[in-house]
Amino acid sequence: MDIHNTLKRGFVIVGLLTLIGCAGDRPSTLGIQNNQLAGCPDSPNCVCSFETRESHGIAPLNGDLAQVKAAVSQMPRAVIISENGNYLYAEFTSSLMGYVDDVEFLADPAQNIVHVRSASRLGYGDMGVNRARIEMIRSLMTP
Repeated sequence: MDIHNTLKRGFVIVGLLTLIGCAGDRPSTLGIQNNQLAGCPDSPNCVCSFETRESHGIAPLNGDLAQVKAAVSQMPRAVIISENGNYLYAEFTSSLMGYVDDVEFLADPAQNIVHVRSASRLGYGDMGVNRARIEMIRSLMTP
């Protein structure tokens, strides 16, 4: 085996390990806490309808979880992980590096709205991806 093949294999292995590492661990803060979703960290890679900070706040979705589920099912690289009563949790994986974002939905049937939280698992910034994702879901829910 020559040095070039050895280097190629090394780069492939490092690349694969890097991709595997981009998924990160599922956060322990997911789920309903005090009848709402967790707030966002200070980093600009999260939006949540329970947030009061303009940089992280986003309006809840109008509709119900069935509509959310139908919209999420239309989106690429989205996997619904769990659904329990008025709560839905999905993971979205980026196409290039395999980064995973955690997206949660909490329905309020009395008001016909669904609260949302979309957050990057790793890194600091997200170039607006989480906000754009929620707005895409909103547009898919609009008849």
